[in-house]
Amino acid sequence: MGPDPPLLEVGRIIRAHGLRGEVVVKLLTDRHERLAVGSVLQGPRGPLEVLSSRRHQGGFLVVFAGVVSREAAEGLRGAVLSAPPLDDPDTLWVHELIGAEVVGVDGTGYGSVVAVEANPASDLLVLEGGGLVPLRFVTEHSSGRLVIDPPEGLL
Repeated sequence: MGPDPPLLEVGRIIRAHGLRGEVVVKLLTDRHERLAVGSVLQGPRGPLEVLSSRRHQGGFLVVFAGVVSREAAEGLRGAVLSAPPLDDPDTLWVHELIGAEVVGVDGTGYGSVVAVEANPASDLLVLEGGGLVPLRFVTEHSSGRLVIDPPEGLL
C-alpha cells in the first residue's frame, strides 16, 4: 500500500452558532457530500466527524463529534477543514491538473499547467508560457497528461 494521498482544503469553520457546539462551515467545493453524516474531516487538532449538517445562509450548520458547547465551537473559529481527494474518474480535479503535460490532438506540445483560473464560461488552464485554454477543449485526460483540441489561433 502506498503513501496516503495529500489532503485538500475543502472548507473553513467561520464561527460558532448557538450554544450547543454547532458551527458555520463554508465549503470551498461544490461536493456537499464532504459534510454528510459520518464524514471525517481533518481539523487543526485532529479528525472531526460530522454528526449533522444542514444548509444555512450560503454555508452549512454543522455539529462535529465531541464539540458540545459554544466555547468548544468558538475554539474552532477559522479552522481549515481538509480531506483526501475524492475518487471520481469522470471528474477533472484542480490538484490533478497542476503540472499536467498539455498536448494537442495532433501531438503538438503546449507545456504544462501551472494554474487553473475560475471563469464563468469555462475554467481556464494557465500554461507555463502564459497561454490560456478553456477546460472545455480537453478531450482526453490520463495521469499527468491532457489532450486538447483548441480552435485555430487560440495558442
